Amino acid sequence: MAPAYNIAMVCDFFFPQPGGIESHIYQLSTKLIDRGHKVIIITHAYEGRTGVRYLTNGLKVYHVPFMVIYRSATFPAVLSFFPIFRNIVLRERIDIVHGHASLSSLCHEAILHARTMGLRTVYTDHSLFGFADAASILANKLLKFSLSDVDHVICVSHTCKENTVLRASLDPLMVSVIPNAVVAENFKPLSGPATSSISAGAGGQSFGHHHGPPPARQLGPHDTITIVVISRLFYNKGTDLLTAAIPRILENHPNTRFIIAGSGPKSIDLEQMIEQNVLQDRVEMLGPIRHEEVRDVMVRGHIYLHPSLTEAFGTVIVEAASCGLYVVCTQVGGIPEVLPSHMTVFAKPEEDDLVAATGKAIAALRANKVRTELFHEQVKNMYSWTNVALRTERVYNGISGAISEAEFYSYDAASAVAAASWTANRGRSGVQSFALIDRLKRYYGCGIWAGKLFCLVVIVDYLLFLFLELWYPRDKIDICPDWPRKKVKQQQQQQRKES
Repeated sequence: MAPAYNIAMVCDFFFPQPGGIESHIYQLSTKLIDRGHKVIIITHAYEGRTGVRYLTNGLKVYHVPFMVIYRSATFPAVLSFFPIFRNIVLRERIDIVHGHASLSSLCHEAILHARTMGLRTVYTDHSLFGFADAASILANKLLKFSLSDVDHVICVSHTCKENTVLRASLDPLMVSVIPNAVVAENFKPLSGPATSSISAGAGGQSFGHHHGPPPARQLGPHDTITIVVISRLFYNKGTDLLTAAIPRILENHPNTRFIIAGSGPKSIDLEQMIEQNVLQDRVEMLGPIRHEEVRDVMVRGHIYLHPSLTEAFGTVIVEAASCGLYVVCTQVGGIPEVLPSHMTVFAKPEEDDLVAATGKAIAALRANKVRTELFHEQVKNMYSWTNVALRTERVYNGISGAISEAEFYSYDAASAVAAASWTANRGRSGVQSFALIDRLKRYYGCGIWAGKLFCLVVIVDYLLFLFLELWYPRDKIDICPDWPRKKVKQQQQQQRKES
């Protein structure tokens, strides 16, 4: 039986803001709580969300009052976060700090402070970055700083792993691939087997209760095909591509319409395109929607269009397929790993190719060649948050020494040999050393100038830690009573009875 951990998930991006990272943290946390662990979340304050909040399942969220500068990321304060962070970690008796997202300041600061306090750390990367422009070079250097002293790294796709290993100069053995998942029950198609008397959003038809496989959705040659887009309207999400492609798609295919949900700086470009081409009756702009409304928007459509320019995983396309939509997406990043070929039509991230791919998807649906009504059950069998939680728990067991080094790092004989030589070269027994001199050695190798600067930051962080220990001793900090933990064995027995 694996030990139960007290885990702190730290990220700037969390609810009430909608998004893939936010959903990932919430779903993973609730499943880890179901596994008998204690999980808290540390994020910044949102409008109307400050202080401490309890969510479903006893998930506690600390909204720290820090200034937001860009796209919900806080100003990198580095040392000023330490007193609050130390207080929370000691109050909640945290064992493992798990940071998310490379653009989250709180995540990187938490990893640094946690290592100074002698806590195990894990980092999950959700995005891809380049190597050429100034912003990427700076972000990669900061990532190398954070990950020089982390216990383990998780990436959401194999493409994301390759990207992170190169960006942060990591040993591939230190990086695991654990994909995102989807709660298939929350993304049922309208005519799904378990739905009853649900009215269609656009057509107003009602579907009765079905048993067995759902009926095929037959489309006539003149039926309207609705294309859904749900995305943050930013450059990297391919909004410029979408703006250029929509008029051409609508011109080539008369009986089609678009529903676009999401907000961002590029929404003005879409609105101008609609005005210029007089497409108000064929393009519906919904603006920002909440995550719980995503399914209701998706089931109004037949095709989901995802024009992203860079994507590590793309949870939204799994949600779309689960809702019974045929997916048209750009062949970038980790997207080709996500869904099987019969659910998707791939396009290059170019206007002409996106228009052609969408046309191909419309033709396939009109010819009734695609069995979209079967997608929901297939996605349900492919992706499970319980499986993601189990694999994440295995990472926690590996870094805390609950399972042997050979078992954690190896899956076959060749990997076992590689793992043995890797740990021997690092001069450690399975887990990173907390000794200040060992930490400084790791940071010193980050570059001629950067290495020295990083060492200075770590020393100042360590001195601040010693000061806080003297100024506000641990025995003065109240320990929070734990939410009653779930008994995993009882839950498994209950699941067996239900099945």
